[in-house]
Amino acid sequence: MSGFRLVPRTQPSATMRVVSPLLAVGLTLLVGLAVFASLGVDPLKALRAFVFDPLSSGNGWSELLLKASPLCLIGLGLAAAYRANVWNIGAEGQMYLGGIFATGLAIQYPQGAGGWLLPAMALAGALGGALWACIPALLRVRFNANEILVSLMLVYVADLIVKYLVFGPWRDPGANNFPLTIQFHDDALFRPLQLLFGWAWLEGTRVNTSLFITLAALPLAWLFMQRSFFGFQLTVGGTAPRAARYAGFSAPRAVTVALMLSGAAAGLAGVMEVAGPLGVLNDRWTPGYGFAAIIVAALGRLHPLGVGLASLLLALMVLGGESVQISLQLPRAISHVFQGLLLMALLGCDVLVNYRFEWLKAEPAIA
Repeated sequence: MSGFRLVPRTQPSATMRVVSPLLAVGLTLLVGLAVFASLGVDPLKALRAFVFDPLSSGNGWSELLLKASPLCLIGLGLAAAYRANVWNIGAEGQMYLGGIFATGLAIQYPQGAGGWLLPAMALAGALGGALWACIPALLRVRFNANEILVSLMLVYVADLIVKYLVFGPWRDPGANNFPLTIQFHDDALFRPLQLLFGWAWLEGTRVNTSLFITLAALPLAWLFMQRSFFGFQLTVGGTAPRAARYAGFSAPRAVTVALMLSGAAAGLAGVMEVAGPLGVLNDRWTPGYGFAAIIVAALGRLHPLGVGLASLLLALMVLGGESVQISLQLPRAISHVFQGLLLMALLGCDVLVNYRFEWLKAEPAIA
């Protein structure tokens, strides 16, 4: 019987590892054209509405930065964890906990409390995300539980906690029974960049000073992952536990710290959301950034620069879904289709980078 098998390459091409994300993006666009055609829409017109129209104005660019910022921050945390061979899939739930912790402080001081409140909310949100990530970390270290399943299931627990709070003790009594908290005071909100700089092209946009957190996180993540001894310990402790023990590194500590770092980054992203464009915590807050950031980390090759560029691409896909919904009356979920296509194309390219096809000869039939 003839067929083929995948044989590991002795030396996978380093160049192709860098080029393969670009190939995956190209394949995604080609398949996307076919998807648009199958929906009865002019593919080129749809591609223009999906890719170019969202960036045709200053407001579009500001929305791109607004959506890319939390994606990038969560992606940086996941990249650090994945380098340590720790597969955190529950960043979405850790982001919810960050938003919850920050909201708790914001509603405690409804009239504001001065300049210390927003930094305190940021620290509280990072702490909330880290503590939520501690649960899968401890279960893996103590009971060898699979952190993929545990962190994923905790997303739904975190979502239920948000709903309990906004439907119950934190619901604004003056909101006509809508499930949301009171509006945050100005002291608990990131300032819009338009108010800070006064640039004309930013007038009426929503991008805010939380962008500076992500801009600061990019070089810090690079220093941590590429140049710090502790970052090296994390990588060795996660990928080579025996070598780590021989060198005196603690593999359990690497798992715990990697999950807590990624959880803290996701929690901080949650603060950027509730104290940024939302200004409130409500039951409809399901941005999906924690799941999309998995694609960001993979597409960025776990490198801070790559993560930054990939976050812009994923944010553009989100904006593209909104654009085709308005201009072409297509489902907004088309952006999720493109995200899935991108992930599948990237995985396929990675398989071909690391493996080669070997055709099996058909065995002669026995008479």
